[in-house]
Amino acid sequence: MEFDALMLSRIQFAFTVAFHIIFPAFTIGLASWLAALEFNWLRTGNPLYRNLFRFWVKVFAVSFGLGVVSGIVMSYQFGTNWSRYSEFTGNVLGPLIAYEVFTAFFLEAAFLGIMLFGWERVGDRLHFFATCMVALGTLLSAFWILSANSWMQTPAGYAIENGKAVPVDWFSIIFNPSFPYRYAHMVMGCYLTTAFAVAGMSAWMLLRHPHDAPEAKLAGSRRSMSMALWFATIFVPIQIVIGDLHGLGVLEYQPTKLAAIEGNWETQANMPLRLFAIPDEEAETNHYEIAIPKIGSWILTHAYDGVVPGLKDVPRDERPPVWPVFFSFRIMVAIGFAMLGIGLWSVYLRWKGTLFTNRTFLTATMIMTPSGFGAVLFGWFTAEIGRQPYVVYGLLRTADAVSPVSAGAVTASLATFVVVYAFVFGFGSYYLAKLLRRGPDPVEDIRGDDLGKKPKRPFSVPDEGLEGRPGHKPQPAE
Repeated sequence: MEFDALMLSRIQFAFTVAFHIIFPAFTIGLASWLAALEFNWLRTGNPLYRNLFRFWVKVFAVSFGLGVVSGIVMSYQFGTNWSRYSEFTGNVLGPLIAYEVFTAFFLEAAFLGIMLFGWERVGDRLHFFATCMVALGTLLSAFWILSANSWMQTPAGYAIENGKAVPVDWFSIIFNPSFPYRYAHMVMGCYLTTAFAVAGMSAWMLLRHPHDAPEAKLAGSRRSMSMALWFATIFVPIQIVIGDLHGLGVLEYQPTKLAAIEGNWETQANMPLRLFAIPDEEAETNHYEIAIPKIGSWILTHAYDGVVPGLKDVPRDERPPVWPVFFSFRIMVAIGFAMLGIGLWSVYLRWKGTLFTNRTFLTATMIMTPSGFGAVLFGWFTAEIGRQPYVVYGLLRTADAVSPVSAGAVTASLATFVVVYAFVFGFGSYYLAKLLRRGPDPVEDIRGDDLGKKPKRPFSVPDEGLEGRPGHKPQPAE
């Protein structure tokens, strides 16, 4: 492997984007999680939800800030390291990125301050509206970014003029063939990332206290873990279905990527499901293969005799690196089934009444805290490495997209990024660890005026969690 400007630029972008994607993957789901907590506070008047909101909004603020910092440098790399790519795609992708700024970023910027600092100043309903707008902004940001990235995977609605891609049909560009499935798959992945992060952190907080500790110290962690696990139990199977639909699209539009994912060298019907193998690109075969006959064709084509393309159908210089694509996909799938197992296990423990006291389960849930991040990262590795040797699939090779820069310049900038990221994210991670170690404040630690406060809202307000509080008078539901 030659570490020239091309390889170093790819390593640098992979390094920065891998750091960056961790934070949006968390904050996209966390923003909606905060909206759900505040909605429950408005619906029930239970101060537990408001207390949980105050805790998780601090985690959101730190994660959001780190995400913004890590994302800024990527836009500069398009000009410094990938100028030929920018020149080729600028007429198509430039407006998409601008739409992300004009809609998502401005929406988040307008309401983020209210969500973080304005609850005591704007009232409950307006604050809830601000929280919802921040959550909507994160989803809009993902919409435009995934649209742009999906166009690079399955280009549509364009024409080539003077060696550049120009827009012809904006609807086809935005809603290109792979976009709907990739957007749904990514957003659901972000939500599950947050769900398992919240569940795992909550399990860790419960493990730090004996199960018979005062309820005030355990209530927040128990409620967070319960809500997160209910979400995971319901939506992990849905994510598996979305992934299956996405796979059908890859088979249709990126068959070479699919062949690399499956380690399939020969076009064949009745393809086996390869659970494990060591792909040998030089010999064009697999070693130590463990496979289930015919199941691969059934999964990919929904027919046991379905034909699956092979890598030998295209020249060697048209194939992606097989080894990282093959294994990153299987790691992502393995994490997904581990998530499914945790969800089913939680249902069984709820039925047994030991969800919060089974220390083996709590330990397993805690271990699964970073699982969503891992699934997102390995999914992106599969998608991005799988489209090689193209940066715009079928149109622009990665080798033709790099800027005319020296290897020494890229090495210097890469080393700088490593040092700066280690410093910034080291401190950010340290502060997050301090927040998580403290955990949500016990309900009894909320100021007295909050305990009996009835939020101003048009929602039904049962008395859950308020009975016996000083100054509380039972109120009929509206």
